[in-house]
Amino acid sequence: MADNTEPRLLEVGADAPDFTLVSSYGDPVTLSSFRGRMNVCLFFYPEDETPGCIRQLCAARDDRGRFVEADVERLGINPGSLASHQAFAQKHELDFPLLVDADLEVARMYGAAGPDEDRVRRTVYLIDKAGKVALARRGAPTTDEILGALTR
Repeated sequence: MADNTEPRLLEVGADAPDFTLVSSYGDPVTLSSFRGRMNVCLFFYPEDETPGCIRQLCAARDDRGRFVEADVERLGINPGSLASHQAFAQKHELDFPLLVDADLEVARMYGAAGPDEDRVRRTVYLIDKAGKVALARRGAPTTDEILGALTR
């Protein structure tokens, strides 16, 4: 029997679990490689080419300058295939990597999917340069909300 309780988000201030996933560019991306030099925004999203996901990731694309100014790398994550991510990124001119989390292992570590779920819940994390969780939110917080977590 599946557990229908909401997966728990990581606490603000907690160490962000490290991971390595393949990006839409075909190379591995390791979260800890950003430590000490960049903040990282993780966009866990349900599926490529759905209206909510298009809106959310295109907003991150459109606000590129604000993210760059705040030293924030943007990363999209879902279980879609490499080919799906590449087509989605190209069609919508996304200027940041989409990561393949085929078995939902990373989504589960971050509470973006429950242990018995086969889907990702829309969840956003901001990880600071020290590798700590600065923001953990369900849904699609605005760029203001995301970047505002850096000043807290």
